[in-house]
Amino acid sequence: MFELPSGAEIQSIIATLKTGVGLFIPEIYLSVLFMLLIVVDLVVKGRKNNLLASLTVLGLAGSFFFISRQHAVKAAEIFFGMYVLDEFAVFFKYFFVLSGMLTVLVSVADDEFNRKVRSIGEYYALIVAMVVGMIMMASSVDLLMMFLSMELVGLTAYVLTGYRKDDARSSEGALKYLVYGAVSSGLMVYGFSLVYGMTGETNIMKIGAELALHGYDPLLMMLASLLIIAGFGYKIGAVPFHFWSPDVYEGAPTPITAYLSVGSKAAGFAILMRFFYVAIPHGGEPFQDIVGMDWVMLLIALSIGSMIYGNVVALWQKNVKRMLAYSSIAHAGYLLLGILVMDELGTQATLFYLLGYLLMNIGAFYVVILIANRTGSENLDDYRGLGRKMPLAGAALTVFLISLVGLPPTIGFVGKLMIFSALLAKGSVYIWLALIGVLTSVISLYYYMLIPLNMYLRESQQPDEAPAQGGMLHQAAIAVLMLLTIYFGLFFQPLTDFAKVSSSMLGLSIY
Repeated sequence: MFELPSGAEIQSIIATLKTGVGLFIPEIYLSVLFMLLIVVDLVVKGRKNNLLASLTVLGLAGSFFFISRQHAVKAAEIFFGMYVLDEFAVFFKYFFVLSGMLTVLVSVADDEFNRKVRSIGEYYALIVAMVVGMIMMASSVDLLMMFLSMELVGLTAYVLTGYRKDDARSSEGALKYLVYGAVSSGLMVYGFSLVYGMTGETNIMKIGAELALHGYDPLLMMLASLLIIAGFGYKIGAVPFHFWSPDVYEGAPTPITAYLSVGSKAAGFAILMRFFYVAIPHGGEPFQDIVGMDWVMLLIALSIGSMIYGNVVALWQKNVKRMLAYSSIAHAGYLLLGILVMDELGTQATLFYLLGYLLMNIGAFYVVILIANRTGSENLDDYRGLGRKMPLAGAALTVFLISLVGLPPTIGFVGKLMIFSALLAKGSVYIWLALIGVLTSVISLYYYMLIPLNMYLRESQQPDEAPAQGGMLHQAAIAVLMLLTIYFGLFFQPLTDFAKVSSSMLGLSIY
């Protein structure tokens, strides 16, 4: 018979909810911002692009105040163990809010997008909604909450990808994104159900404790890990779950392409790290017994495949957005190298690399938009001679590409150096993984440098025109991103310290 909870139990539930709400302020604030943008869009008439963009950027910037106050809060689980607040979660809150602000700024720069899209208020509201979803992905410690937060990000991303209704490429990309997303979500939920069946728990810390206490069937755990990695691998765009990436990146509005390549990818890595570090045990040294392979071996295979496939296929691309899409697959492989070492140094290197990737990849897409405003094209051949016509954009894009390769003195060099150092510190058996990373980086040097080659060493086939850089705001923005890319390549200690502190994860016992 159903029994009503006692007065003491009700008081306990209310107290728990109050505590949870107090630690959930940044997410509540961003949800209010989402609704505010919709209301402003309905109330204000006429052209309101600049108003909505400014309101979105200022609103997102305002969330930094609430996030900064959470540094002083002791790490804790809230909402009955479904959500967590720790330094790892706070790191990604900063990351996703900053990526959202940069995406809005890049969106303002895209002349074609602003000219052809009418419902711009919904667009900015969806960006904020996606920020909320990605923050929840990084903070979720319950299988149900993980799935719901991933679906919030996924559904928002599908809509944003197909936001250009007049563009067949955009509609095609959104459809492929939706189909692949539905399949990967189904596989992931099936994997979750197997884990739940083995443990009877949905909280990942309780799952880890249950598996450590009572053991598990290796074959069943291998199957569950494979299915769950299919869901996470789709989100990070790693081989062989990458098939959506090139078409979606090419078809989506360029600001959304930049957003997906940085924000959505980082959210996938955040949830992957939290789940596998805490919930699923591994068998120790992954190379000693291939027959007893576990999820670490799966990540090794994904990493190698992503680095080789992404860099090799990018060699043949003539569309710059598509080239950056394949390079994004390769960078997923490099990031996986930092995760599979399973220690604090690897986690620190992964977080630092994500910060560097935010600067250099958003910056690269920013310049691609400014060039497309001038040339009306994203083809590599149309970049000829632009180094002279657009000197600041040309210089900034060159710096971003050098950083993506991993050459000094840029933040990309420091990020890859930290990843490879974490591998070497793990032992000699990991040396060959670092070697593959170095060799594939050499391959990337060829296709990345094709762009500066066209910009500076080949003459334009178009008639000379007056130099065009874009507005002063956009010139300043790409200059700042370029300078930060170089500055943190030389003075990287503040970011490495921040990444080290942020590697602290509630319930993480491997350190």
